[in-house]
Order: sequence, then structure tokens, then C-alpha cells
Amino acid sequence: MFTGIVEELGKIKSCKQGEQGYKLVIWGESVSKDLSLGDSIAVNGVCLTVSHFHSGEVFEVDVMPETMRNTNLQELGAGSLVNLERALQPGSRMGGHFVNGHVDGNINLLYKRPEGNAIVMGFSAAPENLRYIVKKGSVAIDGVSLTVVDILSEGFSVSLVPHTLEVTTLGQKRTGQTFNLEVDILGKYVERFLENFISEKKESKEQILTTDYLLENGF
Repeated sequence: MFTGIVEELGKIKSCKQGEQGYKLVIWGESVSKDLSLGDSIAVNGVCLTVSHFHSGEVFEVDVMPETMRNTNLQELGAGSLVNLERALQPGSRMGGHFVNGHVDGNINLLYKRPEGNAIVMGFSAAPENLRYIVKKGSVAIDGVSLTVVDILSEGFSVSLVPHTLEVTTLGQKRTGQTFNLEVDILGKYVERFLENFISEKKESKEQILTTDYLLENGF
């Protein structure tokens, strides 16, 4: 579990493909001081497991082929910067929102424009992910916890303050580039609860709570 508050900009030292998957070798000065083998770390919002340590504040993570195919980790190479966050510890301050590190899909940057001291960024998003995104709700983009400014016809927008632009990779991105998106898990739980509730009501032939039912009964 993570918060979407990036701790450090790390740098990819190498990305190697093996028989079973990929190995990313990453430099991270701050995060590597408190990492152990088997620890979880979010790399551009993807939860990965530390599998090896190298000298000089460098660690290694394994990446499954499916993860590589479905995230923008496949676009990384030596010298690429990545957002790094260690797993949330009990008692830590909750500065962002609950982030699992499980990417729901990829989004593309449509535009970026200045607005006061901030930069507004608009993204395209697939319908299956956009359904869980609400105005003023939370999303994680490349592992960065952000608040949704508005819902677009086929996507959404967020606003980034100067600090976020400085300490994450988002400020360096260009239109057309791909980002990892994780929607707020709360929306999925609500949807699942309602699906089960309606299904149970249909099976028991009980009255399903609808807008028409409420109006008919004086609500």
C-alpha cells in the first residue's frame, strides 16, 4: 500500500530481459537507505519487489512480462527518471490517498497549459477506467496522487502545483506520452457492493431501491 506521495526521482541504470521476465536496476539515493530484500516499492506507480542490491545506492526489481506489457515501464531505458515511493508504514502521515500500485490502464497526455502558478494537464482515458473517476476525486498518475479538476468528454484533467512538477517526472512529460493510471479503489468497492445488492434483490424478488421507487413513496 502506498500514498501517491513521491519520495524521490530515481534513475534507471539498466533494463534487462531474461527468460522469465525483466530486471530493472534502479538508483535511488534516499529510498535505498531503508530498503530490504522483499520490500515493495512503487516505480512509476507500479508495485514491484526488491530482489537484489548493488553497490552505490542501487537496487534491482523483477518485472513480470504482463506488467511490462500493460504499463509504461516498457518505455524505460538507461537514464530514464522514475517516481519512487516506499510502501506505507503504520503511523506514517497520509498525505495523498490509498494507492495499491496496481495499474488499471494507460492514459495519454492530451494537453498541458499554465493556469496561475499551476499546470493543468488533460488526459484521455478508456471508458472502463473513466467510469471510476469523479470530479474532485483522487487518481494516481505514474504513482503521483492527484485531484481530478474536471471530467472531459473522453478523459479528465488534473492540476499540478510547482512542487509536484519539480519532484516528480510529470513536469517533464510531453503531449502524446503514456502514463500509468490507477483509479481510486473506493469506486470499485462501491460498484461491486451495488452489483451484489441488486443481484440479491432480484433473486429474492424484493423491491429494488430506485429513483422511481423513492418518488412513488414520497421521498
